[in-house]
Amino acid sequence: MLAIPQKSLLVLALSGSLFLAACGSDGDAATDPSASAVPSASASATPSATPSKVPVSKDFDKVSVSGDYGKSPKIKIDAPYAVDKTRTKVLEDSDGVVVQAGQTVEVNYFGVDGRTGKKFDESFSAGKAVAFSLDQVVPGFSKGLTGQKKGSRVLIAMPGSDGYDASGGNAQAGIEVGDTLVFVVDIVDVQLSEPSGAAVKPKAGLPTVTGALDKPDITIPKTDPPKTLVVQPLIKGEGKKVAATDTITFAYRWEIWEDGRLVEQSYGQKPGNAALSGLVAGLQEGLTGQTVGSRVLLVIPPDKGYPDGNAEPKVAKGETLVMVVDLLFAQAGQ
Repeated sequence: MLAIPQKSLLVLALSGSLFLAACGSDGDAATDPSASAVPSASASATPSATPSKVPVSKDFDKVSVSGDYGKSPKIKIDAPYAVDKTRTKVLEDSDGVVVQAGQTVEVNYFGVDGRTGKKFDESFSAGKAVAFSLDQVVPGFSKGLTGQKKGSRVLIAMPGSDGYDASGGNAQAGIEVGDTLVFVVDIVDVQLSEPSGAAVKPKAGLPTVTGALDKPDITIPKTDPPKTLVVQPLIKGEGKKVAATDTITFAYRWEIWEDGRLVEQSYGQKPGNAALSGLVAGLQEGLTGQTVGSRVLLVIPPDKGYPDGNAEPKVAKGETLVMVVDLLFAQAGQ
């Protein structure tokens, strides 16, 4: 992810970093979805005792699951159960978008400790799926979901080495070093890799966007910039509409109308991730109501960008911003 100064146009936040560390106690689900227990890569805990020896399985022979996608599953484990490596089994398949490594996903999940056979956390009862970047979770969760599809239900078993062992277990959730974690996961939504949808013919007189989808170029006309905000969809995505309170994942290129200089871009790097409400006024106004999958051209006048200019990255007072934005994912604000 780009490291962007606080006063930059794009104030980026790590998706999922606020809710991945805490677990519900005594096997109960956390009541606050912002405190979900999807295993964090940086979860801290008091180290547990030396792990007890459990026969290691190479499959799901001691695990059974019932229930349909979208509903809380029933998981039965002939405990104690341990698995040799992270393994995934598709319980309900789909033809949806494939999850790529490091992407943001939105899921419902139900987690059980293989050693005890008891639930330690789940999201179904909250009535709201949780979203996070696969870069921000323990290796087993990332390995288990990468390559799966939106709309599918998968069963994941991960050994302690791909779970909480690196942080000494998780005493709050009753997870000890060496415990295999078993998850049933419904993949509700998946970040797009690039814009996708129907092309839209732009109005005359605007900057033109050419080049490959993953490397757009902007050509700015040699005319005075417009005085009001311009929002021109170039590709109309088929995903959900972005709400003003959403956090979005987006690729972007940002230039200055007056001299055509490139200020920032995310192409060739990780896309940005930010609360829409934390961006400049022109982006908030222009992206609200657009659909995921869209590519949008925005021309942002100074009063909706940086009325007084900005020190770093450099924007002079009175300069007009030109942006290409690809909306790749949107999640409801917490």
